[in-house]
Amino acid sequence: MTVTTKTVEYAQAGQTYEGYLAMPSTPPKAVIVVAHAWGGLSDFEREKAEMLAGWGYAAFAMDVYGKGNRGTTPEENEALMTPLATNRAELQSRLANSLNVAKAESGASRAAAIGFCFGGMAVLDMARTNMAIEGAASFHGLFTAPGNTAETIKPKVLALHGYDDPMAKPEDMIALTTEMTKANADWQVHAYGGTSHAFTNPAAQLPDMGMQFSETANRRSFAACKDFLEELLG
Repeated sequence: MTVTTKTVEYAQAGQTYEGYLAMPSTPPKAVIVVAHAWGGLSDFEREKAEMLAGWGYAAFAMDVYGKGNRGTTPEENEALMTPLATNRAELQSRLANSLNVAKAESGASRAAAIGFCFGGMAVLDMARTNMAIEGAASFHGLFTAPGNTAETIKPKVLALHGYDDPMAKPEDMIALTTEMTKANADWQVHAYGGTSHAFTNPAAQLPDMGMQFSETANRRSFAACKDFLEELLG
């Protein structure tokens, strides 16, 4: 399938953001928003948007940091992520705006979300607050609850998780499942043994920090994601 792409500038509260739209050659089944990891929108998320377009979806790689705000070191990434990780209302506002842009740019009315690391937490927040998505798939996401989880979570939830992830330990995974169950969510957690944080990213080669690419978990997680999206959206 031929995939076309373009950069999309959009605005919120006086700040400019720069997303990335990938479109299939056939009418899209829906739009999938892609939430970036802690360093900001990068080629990694752009490639995932193109992959999703190859599956027949429109895909919009969101930008929640703002145009030009990107990190290249763990210290820079942490400095970008922390203000939003600790102000979930602001993060959720930016996610909702990006979702609206994705729908408008793609022409799709149905939507789902996937995200990686910090972006995994972001898409869980989209589900937790019942944004207009049908489901959220979190890849090696952070599980910290935002404090405003809806009484009933309507979007379906898939968490793809490295069991040895030091940033989301087994007790954090159990806390997530408890939170989801309390909110009557349709949820799944796929935990991969012997697997660390950032397991989908070939550039993740920091075992001392608990970040390590896993070819096996990467393959399994995207197969699970594809099945999840097909269940949601066809």
